[in-house]
Amino acid sequence: MKIQHALLDIHLTEDDAAVALRTDVRAGLAGEDKQLPPKWFYDARGSELFEKITQLPEYYPTRTERGLLIEHAADIAAASGARTLVELGSGSSEKTRHLLDALTGLRAYVPVDVSESALRQAGEGLLAAHPELAVHALVADFQTGLALPDTPGPRLVAFLGGTIGNLLPDERAAFLRTVRALLSPGDMLLLGTDLVKDEETLLAAYDDAQGVTAAFNKNVLTVIDRELGADFDPARFDHVAVWDAEREWIEMRLRARQALTAKIPVLDLLVSFEAGEELRTEVSAKFRREGVQRELAAAGLGLRHWWTDAGDRFALSLSGPAED
Repeated sequence: MKIQHALLDIHLTEDDAAVALRTDVRAGLAGEDKQLPPKWFYDARGSELFEKITQLPEYYPTRTERGLLIEHAADIAAASGARTLVELGSGSSEKTRHLLDALTGLRAYVPVDVSESALRQAGEGLLAAHPELAVHALVADFQTGLALPDTPGPRLVAFLGGTIGNLLPDERAAFLRTVRALLSPGDMLLLGTDLVKDEETLLAAYDDAQGVTAAFNKNVLTVIDRELGADFDPARFDHVAVWDAEREWIEMRLRARQALTAKIPVLDLLVSFEAGEELRTEVSAKFRREGVQRELAAAGLGLRHWWTDAGDRFALSLSGPAED
C-alpha cells in the first residue's frame, strides 16, 4: 500500500549512523571501562530478538504498559485534549494505537525513530486504520536534538516502553530539558517508567530461561563485526545481568570467557579483554514516583497524573510545563 497523506523527513541518514557507530565504539572500547550505548542492539536481527523478548513470560514491562494504556487511554485523552501526538522512539507504533483510538480530536501523528523502514511500515498501517490522520514521520535520534513540524496543538509527546531508563542520569536530565523546550502551554509529556521491585523479578526479566536476552545482548558484537569489519566472536562472551541496588538499575554486560583480543580495522583499533572482563551494554534504571517527580521538576515539568498497575510494576505519568 502506498502511504497517502503522510510526510517523511529524514534528519538521520545512513552516513550519520555510520559515523555515530564509529564514534561510540571508539569511545566505549578504547579505554579500560568498556561500555556501549544500547541503541546498537537494534539492527533487523536485534529488533526481531527484542520483539521475542517482549513476549517472554519473564518480561513484564511491555504487556504491563500495554494494559495501562488500554485502561487509561480515555483518561489520557481527556486530560491532554491532544490534537497532535508525538511519539519518540515509535518503532512499530503498536502500543500507540490504543491512544490513537481514544484521542478523538487528534489531527496529526508524528512518529520519531532512527529506523526509516519501521516508520514507513507503521505509517501504512496507521493510515489504513485512521485515514483522516496526517502522519508526519521523522527519521531522527531524539537524543541529538529535535525540531518538531508545525502541527495543531495541544501536543502530547509520548516516550513509552521504559526507554528513559536506558539513559544515564545526566542524559535523562538533558533529555527532559529538551522535551520541556518543545512544549508550549497546554502541551503534555506521557512517560512510561519501570518501577523498582524485587531483585528476582528484575533479574529474570533480563536473563530469561530461553536465552533470548543473551542472544539479543551478544547481537551488538555482530553489528560491530558487520559494520566495522571487526572479528569479535560472540561465542567467547557470556551474557550477564546485574542489579545495582544503590543506583537502582539493571546492567546488562558481556563477560569475556577467556583472555582475547579483537581487531576493528576501520578504526585501526585492537580491543583486549582479560578473562572475566566485562563490557557494559545497557543500563535500565527503575524508578519510584518521588524520583520521577523530582526529575521532571528539575526540567521545568509538573507531574499531573500517575497511573500504575495493581502490582505497582510499571507507571504511566502525565506531566506538563510547570506552573509559575
